[in-house]
Amino acid sequence: MRLRLTPREDSYYDLFADSANNLVTASRLLVEIISDGSDREALAEKMRACEHAGDERTHAIMNRLNESFITPFDREDIYRLASNLDDVMDAMEAASDLIVLYQLDHLPKDVVRQVEVLERAAELTAEAMPRLRSMKNLNEYWIEVNRLENQGDQVYRRLLAKLFSGEYDALTVMKMKEVIDALEEAADAFEHVANTVESIAVKES
Repeated sequence: MRLRLTPREDSYYDLFADSANNLVTASRLLVEIISDGSDREALAEKMRACEHAGDERTHAIMNRLNESFITPFDREDIYRLASNLDDVMDAMEAASDLIVLYQLDHLPKDVVRQVEVLERAAELTAEAMPRLRSMKNLNEYWIEVNRLENQGDQVYRRLLAKLFSGEYDALTVMKMKEVIDALEEAADAFEHVANTVESIAVKES
C-alpha cells in the first residue's frame, strides 16, 4: 500500500457522489418519460433541471481542480471522470428532449430495455463513487457496467433492425433513431465512467 505524505482534497469525492446520484434521478425520469400516459413535457422539464444540476457539479469539480494544489488522484483522471459523468447526463437529457419534441407517443418496446440498462448502470455508478475514497471493492462495479453496456449494444441492434424492417415510415424512423442513438450514447458514456474508475483504481493500488 502506497504511503501518502501529503494531505488530500476530499471534497471531490462528495462532488462525484452527487453527480452520480443525479444520474440515478435522471434515469428514473427516463423510465417515467417512456411510460404510456405520462406527462412527458413536465418530466422533460425535470430532466432539464437535472441536466442543469449536473452541469453545476461538473463546473464545481473543474473549479476545484483549478484551485487545488493537492488532489486525491491524478488531475487528468479527475477531469476525465467529471467529463464522463457529464456526458451521461447530456445524452439522457437529449433522449428525453427528443421524445417530447418529436411527439413520439409510441416507442418500440425494446426502448424500455435500453432505459432499464441505463437505470441499473446509474445505480451501480452511484454505489461505486463513495468507494473511490478507499479504492476497494470496485472491480465488480466496472465488470457489471461493461456487461450492461454489451447488453445495451444487443438491444440497440435489435431496435435498428426493427426500425429498418419497413414497419415505420421514413420520417418516424429518423426520429426514433435519434432517440435510440442518444440512449446508446448514454450507455457508452456509463462504460467510459467505469473504465476511468478502473484506470484510477489500478494507478492507486
